[in-house]
Amino acid sequence: MRNLDKYKGVIPAFYACYDGEGNISPEGVQALTKYFVEKGVKGVYVNGSSGECIYQSVEDKKIVLENVMKAAEGKLTVIAHVACNNTQDSMELARHAQELGVDAIAAIPPIYFRLPEHAIAQYWNDISSAAPDTDFVIYNIPQLAGVALTQSLFAEMRKNPRVIGVKNSSMPVQDIQMFKQEAGEDYIIFNGPDEQFISGRVIGAEGAIGGTYGVMPELFLKMDEHIKAGGIAAAREIQYDVDAIIYKMCSAHGNMYGVIKAILKKNEGLELGGVRKPLAALIDSDKEIVEEAAGMIRDAREKYLA
Repeated sequence: MRNLDKYKGVIPAFYACYDGEGNISPEGVQALTKYFVEKGVKGVYVNGSSGECIYQSVEDKKIVLENVMKAAEGKLTVIAHVACNNTQDSMELARHAQELGVDAIAAIPPIYFRLPEHAIAQYWNDISSAAPDTDFVIYNIPQLAGVALTQSLFAEMRKNPRVIGVKNSSMPVQDIQMFKQEAGEDYIIFNGPDEQFISGRVIGAEGAIGGTYGVMPELFLKMDEHIKAGGIAAAREIQYDVDAIIYKMCSAHGNMYGVIKAILKKNEGLELGGVRKPLAALIDSDKEIVEEAAGMIRDAREKYLA
């Protein structure tokens, strides 16, 4: 059996960090990485949905990952999402990630064209072949990618010895159970939907990767602590408050990641910029939501971490 311990725990999805002109900010990337090291999370998931990967170039993604690895100094498990909507660019990013020494690469399926399963498997295997010494994680997010990971496709991918598991962001919690039952202990299933952190963990996910963890990592770490200790009721209480914070952040006119970055500036002093078009920027009326959500996070920290 493989040693999967480095993937078991709370792994925030890394946010895109921009300067005043909207370009990648190496300083912001390094500051955010050091923040995660200080918070004590297990690792980071870089250049995924929360990193606005769809709207970034190959060079953008390289700059982000290079600065994450520089600042992490080996203190974080690093999973690099390398999928682009063509195989060549994806393989280039996979090679680059391996050269930098990441723990794993990950990829969604190609989007827009509905490819047959054998073509999706070929795409993932081609990407993996460009990083032959690096673990590979399948990213299942059908509500955005437009295609779901089936049991037959997962079985085909398990023929690749570099495949270690699935980042499962589909909404049915049952999917985690099904993938885990089929794959067994030699594979890891990550919970994706943040609002289902407890549900996914209880039904079989050993790790978790999420887009809102970064704005309130202490709360997810405390939930993780309770789950490991069998304190489901205590974890559920935190989950309810975390979900209320997520709903508040999602109620803004601007994109949720813009709200998150504004909260991180207010609560943590991090300067990460806004979001990249066509994601919607925050407007003046969103300031109240940012204030409320930031306060809810501070209150929850005081409530559960005192």
